[in-house]
Amino acid sequence: MLALLGLIMVVTFTYLIMSKRLSPIVALTVVPIVFALIGGFAPELGKMMLDGLKMVAPSAALLLFAILFFGLMIDAGLFDPLIRKILKRVNGDPVKIAIGTALLSLLVALDGDGTTTYMITCAAMLPLYKRIGMNPMILATVSMLSLNIMSGMSPWGGPATRAIAALGLDATEYFIPMLPTVIGGAAWVVFTAFLLGRAERRRIGNIALQSGGGNCYIKEILGESPHKRPRLAYVNLLLVIVVMSALVLGLMHAAILFMVGFVAALMINYPQLELQKERILAHSGNAMTVVLLVFAAGIFAGIFSGTKMVDALAQTLVDWIPEAWSHWFPLVVALTSMPLTFVLSNDAYYFGVVPILANAAAAYGIDPVEIARASVLGQPVHLMSPLVASTLLLVGMVDRDIGDFQKATVKWAVLTSLVITALALLTGALSFFV
Repeated sequence: MLALLGLIMVVTFTYLIMSKRLSPIVALTVVPIVFALIGGFAPELGKMMLDGLKMVAPSAALLLFAILFFGLMIDAGLFDPLIRKILKRVNGDPVKIAIGTALLSLLVALDGDGTTTYMITCAAMLPLYKRIGMNPMILATVSMLSLNIMSGMSPWGGPATRAIAALGLDATEYFIPMLPTVIGGAAWVVFTAFLLGRAERRRIGNIALQSGGGNCYIKEILGESPHKRPRLAYVNLLLVIVVMSALVLGLMHAAILFMVGFVAALMINYPQLELQKERILAHSGNAMTVVLLVFAAGIFAGIFSGTKMVDALAQTLVDWIPEAWSHWFPLVVALTSMPLTFVLSNDAYYFGVVPILANAAAAYGIDPVEIARASVLGQPVHLMSPLVASTLLLVGMVDRDIGDFQKATVKWAVLTSLVITALALLTGALSFFV
């Protein structure tokens, strides 16, 4: 009954936000409360919700200060030289713009952080999309797929790190066989960008933009702002390198690092109190929207986990897998990771579900490392979920609704998961038979 209740809750929630019957914040909060009451969990409801809020509080703090930190860096013009080079290369050709988006986001996503990837990619490319009338959903789709390839499957990215930790694996043993899949996946993202750009070129045409003189489109996009601090470019770059290096080395929690980095950036670039208030207010709207969505997602996750609906769904899935499929168990894990990671947080899936799947696979003689590799192949679908904090940031940056984002990306997310699963099978990262 719990598994059925959880399934109906997820379907109801997904329908309500995709059909725009409810806003994501309302749906994330109201739907799980209603289903928890139906399931008879009223006495424990308050504790479940509080546990959920505690679980997402670090993510909310991280996003808040990361948005403010990178917002200040963009205001100060730190990324202008990189943006200028990209804009000059792609001009007004939608195909080149889409491919440029893919290459930039693949490069930035190497650090494994979704917030950084989306902030820098959108800062560089979104003004050009608006300038020539390209659909910003292409930017969102390509950025999301790039993040999955470079962060989702790498051992320093969140999903693989959790899988490796949950199953007690060696990172090198996990990753080396996955390298061909990562490389092939990156090529697939570039090809996807080409397809999306070509379709957009048919819609709006190839727009020639003036690349020199007073009417240069690059000057128009970058603009002249009194908030830019070109003289402090090297200081700001050093600050970003220090923050990101400390993040990669794990010296402190990411939220603390970005908070300290934001305060330092504020004092360095805008020492006057009035300017500090002005810059904070300029980015507070976007930051507050994302933080509210993250806390609402915490309510959903807290109730979903606290009622044990997630455990019931996972166990039901394991029970339903026929023994005849045992030799294809890694493939089954890869395919089922798509819906499971969509409705679950990475922590819930990798620390709650994956060990169950690994134990079931062990009964068939399958190495746990294959289950770890298979479990990350559904990440493109996971990144569509409103439970992913960085996705909420991306949706806010392109100024679209989460339902519209899911409609635009679902085909490409599922297709990308299938492509990288096929690559993993063909290259031996997953085995056909045991």
